[in-house]
Amino acid sequence: MTSRNDIEKRFKALQKKICDALEKLDGKSAFRSDQWTRPEGGGGLTKVLTDGEVIEKGGVNFSAVHGHAPKKITDALGFGPSKFYATGVSIVLHPQNPWMPIIHMNIRYFDMSPEDPEAESTYWFGGGIDLTPHYVDLKDAGFFHKALKTVCDKSDPMYYDRFKKWADDYFYIRHRKETRGIGGIFFDRLNEMNEQHSFEELWDFVVNVGEQFIPVYQYFVEKYAHKPYDEPHKQWQLLRRGRYVEFNLVWDKGTKFGLDTDGRTESILMSLPANASWSYDYQPIAGSDEEKTLSLLKKDIDWISYA
Repeated sequence: MTSRNDIEKRFKALQKKICDALEKLDGKSAFRSDQWTRPEGGGGLTKVLTDGEVIEKGGVNFSAVHGHAPKKITDALGFGPSKFYATGVSIVLHPQNPWMPIIHMNIRYFDMSPEDPEAESTYWFGGGIDLTPHYVDLKDAGFFHKALKTVCDKSDPMYYDRFKKWADDYFYIRHRKETRGIGGIFFDRLNEMNEQHSFEELWDFVVNVGEQFIPVYQYFVEKYAHKPYDEPHKQWQLLRRGRYVEFNLVWDKGTKFGLDTDGRTESILMSLPANASWSYDYQPIAGSDEEKTLSLLKKDIDWISYA
């Protein structure tokens, strides 16, 4: 069976592979590496790229942390006093060009060992990948979701519909009554107890999701990195980034988990853009691309039908 050490090595290798590819796609800036340790146990490597040709701010974070799980976490999961271990890779890229989307991916492994010797330990995999376009293009949405369905189908033909729905519900800004973007796939607490798949099969699925990141992002770089735009497009980009910030700080469970377990703040908040804005009661011009985008920020759209 794949060990914790094997999983860490694979995640580290994936981080390096993605960072090397992103530097080539950007063509200007390089990642700054920040190795860190967590006093309570573990650490990680945060890699951040700023002021690139394509990427205004992007982070690719690896972490492997462990220790005593806070009571707030164990209560939420229905456990008594326990030790936890968590490792994974998380990515958020904010582009320079407003025609390019924000992209996010996270893949992770988590296990919990109760201090009660009679209680059973457990593990699960989680993660996903989702897209937040500043301007929604139906063909792009179809491409993105078709690529994710292809990955899901390699492991289980039921995965895509299930995880697509999960992403629609998860990446939802409740106080705005709009989705963060066009969704993608999201999954959590996958293990042999509630899945018809072995540990190794679930691990293969998680790795396949991670390997899909660069091919998907390359499509958007090649299509939009150098598309002309003007100042109103940039202002709209800043407004949509504001929505991204609202979701990450108010609703995102990963952000909350990291802060609740005394994680490294700089690495947890690397997902935030360098610049964002909020405009009071913004109303798009009727018939504009901005109005079209707002009309498509809804759950349960069959994006693949536009591929």
